[in-house]
Amino acid sequence: MAKEKILIVDDEEDILELIKFNLTKEGYKTILATTGEQALDIAKNSQIDLIILDLMLPGIDGLEVTRIIRNNPELQMVPIIMLTAKGDESDIITGLELGANDYMSKPFSPKELIARIRNIFRRRQKLLETKSEKIIKEQGLVIDHNKHIVTLNSNPISLTPSEFELLTMLIKKKGWVFTRGQIIDGIRGENYAVTERSIDVVVVGLRKKLGTYGKAIETVRGIGYKFQDNQKINKEE
Repeated sequence: MAKEKILIVDDEEDILELIKFNLTKEGYKTILATTGEQALDIAKNSQIDLIILDLMLPGIDGLEVTRIIRNNPELQMVPIIMLTAKGDESDIITGLELGANDYMSKPFSPKELIARIRNIFRRRQKLLETKSEKIIKEQGLVIDHNKHIVTLNSNPISLTPSEFELLTMLIKKKGWVFTRGQIIDGIRGENYAVTERSIDVVVVGLRKKLGTYGKAIETVRGIGYKFQDNQKINKEE
């Protein structure tokens, strides 16, 4: 049975109880919060394995909660699944840019939510079990899988989980062209119900954080992306 602890954050009591009921049936432990402030307090003082986070909250909203968590070194790798009102595409894009792992629009299927949670935990376990290349080095860029740290010219770079997985995927297969669908399968799991635009958001964020190194991630028009092979990358000034 599952033993992971999941923080559920929503100001609607019926949604909280619905999610709690279904997760408890699957063996997950749950903690409930109704405000962003309460969620942050729990996250900082409890061992949380995943957060289900509504974006529309009183006080600090879900986007700000995501921002704060991703800027906290002790919490930045905790997976976040956003709950959004149907059609709020701008909030979805912003949430993904801030580092949310996934999103679901209300109303949602509890079965689908559980499937998403299982996928996140399954991929995390797979990464822990298959770290054959613990450290990857590429022209001043170092990816340390054990510590989940990326440095550029010895300077640490704070990446979201999706950005970390995408960078690793592209560098390990330099020169290979990956379609957006293949990238979704690689960093989110097969048959993952997410728009390909969300991958573009991850790429934009990663390029920005890599600075001039970001130019090595090349857009292949009409297909997807690749990490340029055998090309000198200018170092940061």
